[in-house]
Amino acid sequence: MQKENSSDNNSTRTFICIDLPDEIIKEVARLQSIIEKNLKFTGKITELENLHLTLKFLGEINSEVLDKIKSRLSKIKFPALNLKLAEAGTFSYSGNPKIIWLKIQGKDIFNLQKQIDIALENFFSKEERFMSHLTIARIKYVKDKSFFITYIKNIKPKSIKFQVNEIKLKSSELQPQGPIYTTIEEFKAEE
Repeated sequence: MQKENSSDNNSTRTFICIDLPDEIIKEVARLQSIIEKNLKFTGKITELENLHLTLKFLGEINSEVLDKIKSRLSKIKFPALNLKLAEAGTFSYSGNPKIIWLKIQGKDIFNLQKQIDIALENFFSKEERFMSHLTIARIKYVKDKSFFITYIKNIKPKSIKFQVNEIKLKSSELQPQGPIYTTIEEFKAEE
């Protein structure tokens, strides 16, 4: 939740994230293909070019706040992140699966997310339940909920280890065909 009211005509919908290496994107594509082939549901598979791990969603912010956020993020010191693709699962609402996710493991990601929260605490509330995950599909309707949830839990992603050397501040422009993400600024890990 945003603490400072920043809705004006020049506001930008923003978030802080990590982009993923090609080997992770290829594995997600493989898993999405399995899900589409073997499960009946109404919903949308996340476009591969839109895959990312969100560290903090900022929402609509004006250019003045955006400049302050860039300045704060540039002061964060973090090491290259050693991460690993882990299990699959679902987020449900009232027993209805709504999101299919893949977990990303690595203690450094939680430390970095806390640093981001501290750096931006004058502008945004801290994350209450950060879960390091990729959203690989959004679900509108599933007939057999129990089977669907169990099937997703039993999917076994390849345990791929990877390193991330930067975080990104991005804008999100919502379009009928899906969001368009644009990198505003990149922040590099310490060497």
